[in-house]
Amino acid sequence: QLPIVSVVRDTESQLLPDVGAVVTCKVCSINSRFAKVHILYVGSTPLKSTFRGTIRREDIRATEKDKVEVYKSFRPGDIVLAKVISLGDAQSNYLLSTAENELGVVVARSEAGVQMVPISWCEMQCPRTHTKDFRKVARVQPQFLQT
Repeated sequence: QLPIVSVVRDTESQLLPDVGAVVTCKVCSINSRFAKVHILYVGSTPLKSTFRGTIRREDIRATEKDKVEVYKSFRPGDIVLAKVISLGDAQSNYLLSTAENELGVVVARSEAGVQMVPISWCEMQCPRTHTKDFRKVARVQPQFLQT
């Protein structure tokens, strides 16, 4: 009598980011040309495994694309709302865009470790130290807010 070994799959299928979907992601690293992110949510659904994404410099803002500086838009650790503009393949990441007013940084921490408050579309301020940092701030719509 041999023991029986069986493999049971999770019946829920993995939700994948699709073109046009609004995703919530966390900035991992930045350089002068793009920001690397991990996609955490598609819409309001958390992903079982994170996907890598890239926000190119030219996809950060809709206007004055040539004047955009990545380090003035995002910092590692920021939580960003972005839209998927093309799907990744085995080597590359999902291409994301924040070139709409509703998209951009929604949560950022200051050097003091405090959550920053948006004061304009391009600046956030630390409530403790009152230092200002440049960010591509999202004008968050009520349907994207979660408590």
